[in-house]
Amino acid sequence: MDLFRTKRVVPRVEWRDTVGSTNAELSSVVAQAPGAWPHLSVLVTDTQTEGRGRLGRTWSAPATTSMAASVLLDVVTGPRAVPQERWGWIPLLAGAAMTLALRDVVADPSRVSLKWPNDVLIDNRKVCGILSELTPAGIVVGSGVNLTMAEHELPTDTAISLAIAGARTTDLDEILAGYLGRLAPLVSSLASASGDALTTLTDSVRGLCSTVGATVRVDVPAQPAVSGRALDIDELGRLVVEISKNRPHLVVAAGDVTHVRVIMTHDSSTRDGPHSGSG
Repeated sequence: MDLFRTKRVVPRVEWRDTVGSTNAELSSVVAQAPGAWPHLSVLVTDTQTEGRGRLGRTWSAPATTSMAASVLLDVVTGPRAVPQERWGWIPLLAGAAMTLALRDVVADPSRVSLKWPNDVLIDNRKVCGILSELTPAGIVVGSGVNLTMAEHELPTDTAISLAIAGARTTDLDEILAGYLGRLAPLVSSLASASGDALTTLTDSVRGLCSTVGATVRVDVPAQPAVSGRALDIDELGRLVVEISKNRPHLVVAAGDVTHVRVIMTHDSSTRDGPHSGSG
């Protein structure tokens, strides 16, 4: 695949006809020749056979029906370094960038939203999952987008594809270029933002995030699940949840968050099934 649009946006793009995991493959080739893979290098396929989601879940799709792409962010050390306390923003910014890219191809942009911390939804159904992993060379961000799946090919009834949503295009190159073109400046701003600039960045992500204001269920490792109202995203990218008027707010840095309104319209047993995340 030529990927001429994407090549205009990032310094290196490598296509694979098929690959086990784009995150694992990119991490491997970068480790072998780190100088050959600069910041924003990308490895992409439309057939990923061993995709991974958060918490060890799998990510699967019929061959050629989805995009799986991993991008290297050289933000751990050096001139582009992002302070470690802000690394939690990385999946959120990737999700924000993908939300904006997909809003460009859906007739009603308001149908597309970011679900904290790493999913993109259309009509409250998951179209994209994101998985960020720390490697010696930087942070690798994998994204998986359902492009052309028919209803019977979807892994769960809480998923959707661009084709089902009636997007004006399902072209992998256009989607990828739109995503990366938005991700690059967001990551750059994260490294340098302070004061009002950081507030502006937070406000921008908050404005895309349908989790803020929603009633949610939060599953945090080694703790009982709790329900409450998501109030905000704080300056470190954490979700602030009001459990009750008489308890301190729960601040969630990592965990599974389910929109309760989605549970009421879909089978909750499939809320985070095989389509969760990518990489």
